[in-house]
Amino acid sequence: MSGTGEVGVLAQPFGAGFAGDPYGVYARLRAEGAVHRVALPDGAAVWLVTREADVREGLADSRLSVDKKHSGSGFKGFSLPPALDANLLNMDAEDHLRLRRLVAQGFTPRHVEGMRASVQAAVDGFADRLVARVEGEGVADVVAEFARPLPLKVIGDLFAVPEGDRERFSRWVAGMLTPASREELAGAVQEMHRFFVGLVAARRAAPGGDVLSGLIAARDAEDRLNEDELVSLAFLILMAGSENVQHLLGNGLFALLTHPGQLAALRERPELLPEAVEELLRYAHANHTAIRRFPTEPVEIGGVRIPAGDTVLLSLASAHRDPARYPEPDRFDIGRADKGHLALGHGLHYCLGAPLARMQVTLGLGALLRRMPGMRLGVTAEALEWSTTFRFHALRALPVTGSR
Repeated sequence: MSGTGEVGVLAQPFGAGFAGDPYGVYARLRAEGAVHRVALPDGAAVWLVTREADVREGLADSRLSVDKKHSGSGFKGFSLPPALDANLLNMDAEDHLRLRRLVAQGFTPRHVEGMRASVQAAVDGFADRLVARVEGEGVADVVAEFARPLPLKVIGDLFAVPEGDRERFSRWVAGMLTPASREELAGAVQEMHRFFVGLVAARRAAPGGDVLSGLIAARDAEDRLNEDELVSLAFLILMAGSENVQHLLGNGLFALLTHPGQLAALRERPELLPEAVEELLRYAHANHTAIRRFPTEPVEIGGVRIPAGDTVLLSLASAHRDPARYPEPDRFDIGRADKGHLALGHGLHYCLGAPLARMQVTLGLGALLRRMPGMRLGVTAEALEWSTTFRFHALRALPVTGSR
């Protein structure tokens, strides 16, 4: 399966059996080689890096560019209009740092800590709604009632997104990440483009103290970013800031509910919750791969020579289950000694919103465990539906019961 650039493209490993056992597929790939030439579902040929040491090194390797101008033929990711595509995930070095510095002040640990009271209030409000639904109807969906609306509220407030637009935005993101058809994908991209151009225009006409207004001021008064970069930054932060937290809350709570020993330990010692969140980031993180990379020159990864311009996918999901790094990697253990993971990135592209994401997940899970001591799955684990692609693995819904 591994080899040089002349190796033929494999039949895709992301076929019918992948959704049912993605980590089993990654285990097989890891055992057979560090790097594999594989076909994605659309037939595009990519190099898949499977072992933790190589993935970690690749994330910090400046020769692996995220800029599409370095791509040859093959997978490039979403096809987006320039006004959504000129974002941090498509920029290297100076351009990346220039934009990152502009928005970073809104996500520093100090600034995020100042948001704690407002985040806690949002958590409590959605927890109230979830508990009331369980007590009234016997069962409620954590994703719909809590995990999806919480980050939409938090990141929406940070960018002053009108309340009435937030649920529509969530549907468009779902249409981009897991479209039922090419038409749905194209429609979601079109609606998203229209929404963000309109949002920027509205904030420009009536600026406030939100992060987006600050970026507009930098664009208009200081000329530190162009209009496409401005719109793209808003798009990226709102999409990543809402989706990643939603999926970690859903996947994370599922992991806890299906590991009763770990759940009991956490209930007995709630001060361990921050450590549990780090283990959940390793064990239950939804993103299977980092953003695609393109070598700017021939590179060798795991003993395999990869030509310049080819597409490289660094598999976070496989890295997080690599026994060479984590003893018994398929075991969920909130007391695991090695808390290192790659879920929030490594190197230049480390997640800008990491402090805010950690706060929301920690406060969110803490509130649910505290408010619903009798919580359990409302259906069998086998009945749950997942959205699974080579990119990510996330619950569509998480019915729970037993609040008291």
